[in-house]
Amino acid sequence: MGWLDFLLGKKTPKSSFVEAYEAGFEKKIPAVRPISQLTFVVLDTETTGFNPKSDHVISFGAIKLKGFSMQVASGMERYFDVSVQNRESIKVHEILYPIETSPLMDFGKELLGYLGSDIIVGHHIGFDLMMLEKTLQPFGFRKFLNPVIDTKYFAMRLEKGPHFDEKTALKEEYALDAVCNRYGIRLDDRHTAAGDAFLTAQLLMKLLKIAETKGIKDFGGLMR
Repeated sequence: MGWLDFLLGKKTPKSSFVEAYEAGFEKKIPAVRPISQLTFVVLDTETTGFNPKSDHVISFGAIKLKGFSMQVASGMERYFDVSVQNRESIKVHEILYPIETSPLMDFGKELLGYLGSDIIVGHHIGFDLMMLEKTLQPFGFRKFLNPVIDTKYFAMRLEKGPHFDEKTALKEEYALDAVCNRYGIRLDDRHTAAGDAFLTAQLLMKLLKIAETKGIKDFGGLMR
């Protein structure tokens, strides 16, 4: 089934790897599971622009955390062949012609297996997930079922309190650069998917330590 069928509302049959991913959520993470026993997948995407309807993912980066430790060997970085680029986005990510690209079906199978039922983390993660969902739609994928943490709102919660009205926050105060600077994280390899995932993973480790001092010690407290 092609994009025309999708736009016309015809349902795309689920690929076997999509079905396998969905089957992994029959059991939920227990609310009492300690943070030290949780696995987080910190991810980021670079895209041709910021319109989910017309733009596409051009690179993906991710790394896993187990509890409070980064699993460096788990790092994942992939690039995709995108024929249409946005000049303004190129100024940011500087990707013109990636040397090695991943076929989307191979990437979809790899990504869903990599994620499993672990906790997805990112800064402004909603946009990344929306773009990845669009990328996987031709294979019958609908939406991610994983628990999700946005480090932007997690930082707000810890700094301002759980009842803080996020709409009153200054936009620049919780941009990734600003939050990383506040927590002493060097802005190396910025505006690459893998680099931003690595920065966000460092940020998550610091936020989890702060959360622990505030009595947030298990999955239930973390997702509250």
